[in-house]
Amino acid sequence: MIVSFEQALPDAELDQYLADIEQAMNGTGLAQSIAVRRHVPVPGEEAITALIATAIVQVVVADTDTLAKAFAAPGLHEVIGRWQSRHPYQVAWANHEPLS
Repeated sequence: MIVSFEQALPDAELDQYLADIEQAMNGTGLAQSIAVRRHVPVPGEEAITALIATAIVQVVVADTDTLAKAFAAPGLHEVIGRWQSRHPYQVAWANHEPLS
């Protein structure tokens, strides 16, 4: 999940967002693992017209059915809705087989 907030967040708020998403995803009991990381900015990237990430959320699940169940979990929707109402953001998805 590539997350891009419309406005820059203070470090403490971004940390809280990442912690909330991680906790909600772990709370589903469906994730084999989850990793959250901040985007590492590179000078000049602001000139790129594509979506620029604020953070990356990597969730490992057993299969696509499990992924669908995890993202349908009410607790996760509550966290997403709360954050979206305070700090709008876009999400890009990249579902894929394990990378070696």
